[in-house]
Formats: sequence, C-alpha cells, structure tokens
Amino acid sequence: MSGRALLMWDEAVTGYDFGPEHPMDPVRLALTMGLVRAYGLDGKAEVTAAKPAGDSTLRLVHREDYVAAVRAASADPRSADQSYGLGTVDDPAFAGMHEASALIAGQSVGAAEALWRGEAAHAVNFAGGLHHAMPGAAAGFCIYNDASLAIARLLELGAERVAYVDVDVHHGDGVQAAFWDDPRVLTISLHEHPRTLFPQTGWPEETGADGPGEGGAVNLALPAGTGDAGWLRAFHAVVPELIADFRPQVLVTQHGADTHFEDPLAHLAVSLDAQRAVQEACHDLAHAHVEGGRWLALGGGGYAVVDVVPRSWTHLVGIAAHAPVDPESVIPSSWRDLVYARTRQLGPGRMTDGRWPVDFRDWTEGYDPADRLDQSILATRRAVFPLRGLLA
Repeated sequence: MSGRALLMWDEAVTGYDFGPEHPMDPVRLALTMGLVRAYGLDGKAEVTAAKPAGDSTLRLVHREDYVAAVRAASADPRSADQSYGLGTVDDPAFAGMHEASALIAGQSVGAAEALWRGEAAHAVNFAGGLHHAMPGAAAGFCIYNDASLAIARLLELGAERVAYVDVDVHHGDGVQAAFWDDPRVLTISLHEHPRTLFPQTGWPEETGADGPGEGGAVNLALPAGTGDAGWLRAFHAVVPELIADFRPQVLVTQHGADTHFEDPLAHLAVSLDAQRAVQEACHDLAHAHVEGGRWLALGGGGYAVVDVVPRSWTHLVGIAAHAPVDPESVIPSSWRDLVYARTRQLGPGRMTDGRWPVDFRDWTEGYDPADRLDQSILATRRAVFPLRGLLA
C-alpha cells in the first residue's frame, strides 16, 4: 500500500454551474484549488484527474431513464423534465450538465479505484460529495451521487465493508437511500435536525431496512444553533465507536462546509477550527481502523464561498497529504489577490476563526438527560447501538 495522497482535480469541474443566482457558485472550487496551490499542497499530494463516469458506472446507482433525462436536459436545458428533479429552482438545467456531473463523479470513482488497488492511502475530491442525488432524481444541487458511485464501485471490486461518514449540515439522504438494505455499507450522518432543514430526513429512527440492513444507517440530528463544543462532542460520542466496531476496508467521508456559522443556508454555529478538528479525527480513524488507512475525503455543501469553503477544504487536503496547514498561518497575499480578482471581495487573512484548538467535553465524562444536544446523542445511540451489539 502506497502512503501517498491523491488530489483529484480537473479545471473542467468548475463547469458544474447552475447559474449566477444559484448559491452553489463554482468559484468556490477554483478558489479552493488556488489556496491549495498557494500553500504548495499541490506538491505534497499528487494532483491527478480521472475520466468522467461512463453510463455503465453511472448505472451502478442511477436508473437508466434518469441518466437519459440528464443527457437530454444537458443538450437542451429548456426540455428538462421536472419529474426527474431537473429544471427546478434547486437544480436548474444547464448546457453541459451531464458532462460536468459525470466528470465530478468520475473523480470520486477513480479515487476509490486507486485506493482499492493500493496506489494511494488517501484521496481527496473536494468537487464531490454531491450526496442528495437519488437513483432516479436530482435533488439539493446534486445531479449524480458521486459518493454513492464511489462506494458502489468499491463493492463491485470486492469490498465487503465500506463506511461512509457525512458531516455536511444536511442529511446524507441519497447515500443512505442507495445502501439502505446493504449490510456491507455503514452510513453515518451528522446534520441539522430535519425539523429545521432540508431534506427533512435523517431522524435517529432511520436505521436501515429490516433484516440484513438493520443498523446500517446512523443518523445524528443536531439542534439548530449547535456550536463547536457540541458538534465535536456529538461526533466523538457516536462515530469512533461505530467505525472501530465495523472495521471498514475503506472510509469515505463527506465534508460539507455548510455547518459553519457564516453559511447562509443553514443554522449550525460551527467554526472553521472545529471543521478542521473533525477532518483530523476522520484521518486518525482511517489510520486506526482501516487496512492501509484507505480514506476517500469528499467536499459537499458550503455557500460562504470566499470566507469558509476554500479554507476548510484546503485544511482537508493538507491533512490528507500529511502536510497540515497551521491554523495560525497568514494566508498568502497571492491568493487574496485571486479572491479580489474573481469576486471583488476581500479574502480572509488567516487559516483560523480564532478558536483553535477547540475544546469539548467527551461523552465518557457523563451526560445531561435534560440537555437538547445530549438528548440527540442518546436518541441515536439508543436507536442504533443495540442493533450493532454495542451498549447504548
């Protein structure tokens, strides 16, 4: 097993563009890659590109009629069939949509293949993490579900245990749906409570299909307003124990940056520093519990496209490349010049929100049954842990 890290990148992924009024501005990808380069991380991770996912790969998860509908809308956006979730406010059709979506999916699938072959220990595709796409429909800014496709490809190659951990502010519903009844895949999602946020799923009682899939889905629904200490407490109260028990052959993680307190589309209050701490925790889990440390890290949501997303995912790349960026470091002026040239905004000056290191109270120190966050953690542990033979 090679110890190297891959950074999946093709400039054409910025063609995944729903239009100037849409919150998912592809400039976030260009600015992230610019910051990666400014810190020299493109010399620490091997920058490579994979081919777009072909139809046979897309059909590992997506229905043939849906892929055909995406192709048709891509060729003529005015013809988009809204019964497939295309041409909607969330997922406007645009010329080249199929090609851009298949390219992003191909990066995640290609990374998964490289990990399985032992060509790298870690891989990052921050353009990926499009976790809402369903087998037969687009949803939540997501056309093809690259995370599900990467996992499905690993299973096709012979993987018997793949764990998926999703810390985006929104529930990882599409990945959960794809593997709802498959005991080979453990999906874990930490997200804002479905009472207050799209897609209104991800309740703790959603634990997988009856029978072999039972206990294969884990959902931790966090109260709106949860901040750094609570978010880290919740992560460490649930994720490490499940990963240690499951012993995945590959760990796939999704790092949507929309948990941040500046994000305009959600209601958690997490800092960049806590996001970095969870990235480090995922890296440590891969080395502790996964053969060869196989870790595929994906991007996801994140709509504070200048202040938050590039810094968060640059930290992710640095951690995966075993060249972590010092949170206190001053961001190179060359990148801030790029930000201004592309957005006419002033970029942030440091790689921290001023909260590093982030402290939290570990679950093993006890809990308060009257605390809303602890109630959420308890609900998840009680719903899932006994199904997996663990103490709630």
